Amino acid sequence: MPFGEQPAYLRVAGDLRQKIVDGALPPHTRLPSQARIREQYGVSDTVALEARKVLMAEGLVEGRSGSGTYVRERGTLRGIVRSGYRSADDRTPFRQEQADERVKGTWESHSEQEDATAETAARLGIEPGDRVMRTRYLYRTEGEPMMLTTSWEPLALTGRTPVMLPEEGPLAGCGVVERMAAIDVIVDNVQEEVGARPGLAEETLALGGVPGRAVLAVSRTFYASGRPVETADVVVPADRFTFSYHLPVR
Repeated sequence: MPFGEQPAYLRVAGDLRQKIVDGALPPHTRLPSQARIREQYGVSDTVALEARKVLMAEGLVEGRSGSGTYVRERGTLRGIVRSGYRSADDRTPFRQEQADERVKGTWESHSEQEDATAETAARLGIEPGDRVMRTRYLYRTEGEPMMLTTSWEPLALTGRTPVMLPEEGPLAGCGVVERMAAIDVIVDNVQEEVGARPGLAEETLALGGVPGRAVLAVSRTFYASGRPVETADVVVPADRFTFSYHLPVR
């Protein structure tokens, strides 16, 4: 569609976006008010409001309660390296996330038993309501929340074993492959699906963002001879990080 045929709110949003990119509206600058946009571009209040909504949805601006809308700081995207399986002797600080060992940080984790939801049950090949161990992790680098992970393991497999709690016991933090091997379950495959979506309120709160802001989400499942033994959701802020996959060629 030629530029002149774009809806008015997209033309206004595009011009404001360019000013942000060019530095005419630097970070922490207050965005022109709705009335100012209306006057400057000769558009209606509705068009001005929709243009502001576009910039907010793109993560270029953010609202501050009782103050207005401001241009966001645009940080440099940092990569999270995800590689193939590594042995226990080559364990990384990301543990079962298999990420960049050069990055140092801290983990917070909490495990508790719960009934499997229909979605979790489908991913683990069990029945809804079957008991699972849910573990939630928050990873920080230099105090900054970086990655939120929630994993589920069927207690029919790990219950009453030394690896029932992923972060406690003799194999605490060793990752799924080593822990399952300790109970004679040989993990031989892992599947990951990567996508982007609006962050849930509890996710973005934990990661230091605004509800609805885009996140990168990895749905991961480990298998042993075709049987799912662990499934997890890995979430990172899409405006601060990218995923980089380093996989061995066999």
